[in-house]
Amino acid sequence: MKETILVTGGAGYIGSHTCKALAKAGYTPVVFDNLSTGHAYAIKWGPFVQGDLSDKTKLDEAFSKFKPKAVIHFAADALVVESINNPGKYYRNNIAGTISLLEAMRDHEVKKLVFSSSCATYGQPQFNPITEKHPQSPINPYGRTKLMAEQIFADFEAAHAIQAINLRYFNAAGADLETQIGENHAPETHLIPVVIQAALGLREEVVVYGTDFETKDGSAVRDYVHVQDLANAHVSALKCEKSASINLGTGTGHSVLEIIDAVQKYCGKEISVRLEARRLGEPGILTADNSKAKELLNWVPETSDLPTLIESAWKWHQLLFENAHLVRTVLKC
Repeated sequence: MKETILVTGGAGYIGSHTCKALAKAGYTPVVFDNLSTGHAYAIKWGPFVQGDLSDKTKLDEAFSKFKPKAVIHFAADALVVESINNPGKYYRNNIAGTISLLEAMRDHEVKKLVFSSSCATYGQPQFNPITEKHPQSPINPYGRTKLMAEQIFADFEAAHAIQAINLRYFNAAGADLETQIGENHAPETHLIPVVIQAALGLREEVVVYGTDFETKDGSAVRDYVHVQDLANAHVSALKCEKSASINLGTGTGHSVLEIIDAVQKYCGKEISVRLEARRLGEPGILTADNSKAKELLNWVPETSDLPTLIESAWKWHQLLFENAHLVRTVLKC
């Protein structure tokens, strides 16, 4: 009999790709999602329970019915600017919801958790590439909720022997290589889909914040890791024998202007760019040291090269453009 894995937020971007990877690895993923930001069409590889983490009855029903061997926890709000403007929403959903999930795991004696954490827990980088020993000092409520969750896991491990693998990933990008699922946020804030939307005529321009960083072209550099690589890491983390915090990134980075140029060359269209001053607190370079992922997960990014990131994302967003009913909001920015 296949082992069952409960995937909270499994209808979302990274969650849905992880469900596909789980099914490919021989697991049965059970999606638990309230569909507030996820998409029903992305639930393809296992049963679905529509519910909110605040609903104890729904959680108990899901655990009792499917008897998962482990939980992969994606369900959370994840917009930095929104977290600054509406911190209550983030503490309520990301922290209170996580506690409800942990209590359900305790009650049903599920001892393994893989958590969708973030490099946002580190705050301003003191060095690059960032290792897991870098101080954690988040600069926004979103990052603080991720750090608080990691700290709560340690308390639940001490009290209830629940092991947590915190996967701190950097900039998720790209789409399923078979174009079955991909990134579909409303609003969209991630750079690669924003640039592609501009190329498709869904945005008038792309705004670049900061061209005076100490980088090769003056624009900010980020570590982009393909969503399929991230999904594979979550599957590998299920086999970890003890709690750990692990960075997921490539160890290298691409600048904002480099991404824009790569999309322009791929699609053969010129994109309008508006240059603005850098945003307060924005670091010039943010990249990951992924040596711990290699050691503990036997994980290396296999599809995170820039051409694959751009091509897979382009094919997916072109599909969305041709099937507008899949898009929550038509962008005219």
